[in-house]
Amino acid sequence: MRVEDSETLTDFSGFEDFLQRPGPWVCGMDFPFGQPRSLVAALGWPESWEGYVGEVGKLPKEEFEGKIRADMATRPAGKKWRYRLADRRSGSSSAMMLFRVPVGKMFYQGAPRLLASGVRVEPCRRNGDERVAVEAYPAVVARRFLGRTAYKRDAAPDTPERRSARETLLSGLESAVLRDIYGFAVETNDHWREEFLRDPSADALDSLLCAVQAAWAYEKRDDNYGVPAECDADEGWILDPALLDE
Repeated sequence: MRVEDSETLTDFSGFEDFLQRPGPWVCGMDFPFGQPRSLVAALGWPESWEGYVGEVGKLPKEEFEGKIRADMATRPAGKKWRYRLADRRSGSSSAMMLFRVPVGKMFYQGAPRLLASGVRVEPCRRNGDERVAVEAYPAVVARRFLGRTAYKRDAAPDTPERRSARETLLSGLESAVLRDIYGFAVETNDHWREEFLRDPSADALDSLLCAVQAAWAYEKRDDNYGVPAECDADEGWILDPALLDE
């Protein structure tokens, strides 16, 4: 997989414009496309992905978050969050999470825009469109090479240790190890290597990790895009070979 170009989207209208670009393309996006089946049922939303995402898209942000908190209030201590199977296998936060890493808020902003755009959403909406959105989670790729070692920090100056971790991660992406697992290695040049290493937030590097997962899914397009049979398509799935193992 060769890195050729990049661009930065800074607002929701830019994201909406991107989604309307003609295909074929495959894009890995780092936010939950769906919610746990049990949450959808508990809130009385339509069962299908298109149905409940359409319902969420009609809600003011405060009302959506209020419904999440109301469900949490009914649940016992230690079990406030519900999880998708993809969340469990990837080690991610619940798709409901509204603080720390607020992926629930990301879902609220992202999924309705996917629905409105008409793109194919794997595996939630297989409508045959040539624009294909797949759910990515960069941490799954990063952990293969770093374990739990930190490689980024949004709100703090960089450290030599974090830059060194990014160097290790990028070297892993370019190695035979990645080829053995994903079926390809990443090719960069000196310019791109420095771009991926210099940013303490690792936004560009995380985008590359999403692209790795999108490329793997594309390679598996004739094999259900790498989505296992046990996946509940209305919950969504994180596309990565690590999630194929129980």
